[in-house]
Parts: sequence; C-alpha cells; structure tokens
Amino acid sequence: MKHNKTYLPDVKKLERKHYLIDANGKILGKVATKAAAILRGKTKATFTPHLDTGDNVIIINAEKVKVTGKKRTDKTYGRYSGYPSGLKVLSLEQLQAKNPEKVLRHAINGMLPSGRLGNQVKTRLRIYTGDQHPHKAQNPVTLELK
Repeated sequence: MKHNKTYLPDVKKLERKHYLIDANGKILGKVATKAAAILRGKTKATFTPHLDTGDNVIIINAEKVKVTGKKRTDKTYGRYSGYPSGLKVLSLEQLQAKNPEKVLRHAINGMLPSGRLGNQVKTRLRIYTGDQHPHKAQNPVTLELK
C-alpha cells in the first residue's frame, strides 16, 4: 500500500502578498479578525499550523476605527511598571486619543499565537494613523470589509 507524504510548504519560497485594510468607520473586532487571519496564513490553501505562511497586512486610518456599545468608556487597557502602585489604566477612548495604533495592535496580538511563531507573524503587521503609508511600491491589494 502506497502512503502519500504530507505536503509541507517551503517557507523560503513562499510568495507573500501585501493587503491594505482601511479601518475608517469599521468595527475594531472585524478589522482585527481579518488581519489576524491573513497574518497567520489561514486564508491560503498552504496553511500549516506550525509554520509562518501568512501575508503582510497594512492598516490605515487606525484612529477612525469604531466600537459598539459602551466600550469606548468602559473597556480598559492596563500596564504595570513593576513598582508598588505602578498600575496605569487607560480607557479605550484615552488610549485611542493618545496612541490609536496600540488599540488595533492589542486586539490583533490577542488573536495570534504567543511564542516564537507569534513574534515572527507580528513583524508583518503595519498600522498607520491617517490614510498615507510608505508601502505603495509593494502594490497592496485593498480589502473591503463588510
């Protein structure tokens, strides 16, 4: 009986496309899930769970992303300095005013694996405020989210 070998894509020979997502007026979670799936490679037929087969994602207009309900005031992001009483807590509204890219990056990072593979995948995510980006030479494919 002949056994077929499992197909494993050669990561060095993979052709990585660039995808452009305009977050203007889009829901935060929908932008994040689409970006995470593309970064991870789940939209390709060659997806392999333990390999980095994903594409590059460019997100523009990060400051114009929307959230539903009372998340703008109730959702909090905390960071801890390591010192006593060193907990800093910002609401989504405050963080979006201070650093809008961080809101999207935080949402997408939570959907990616932790460890070496996740760190490798996260390097292909580019987030920009405003509608300008320096990746025009890569001819990014514009994605329309519903």
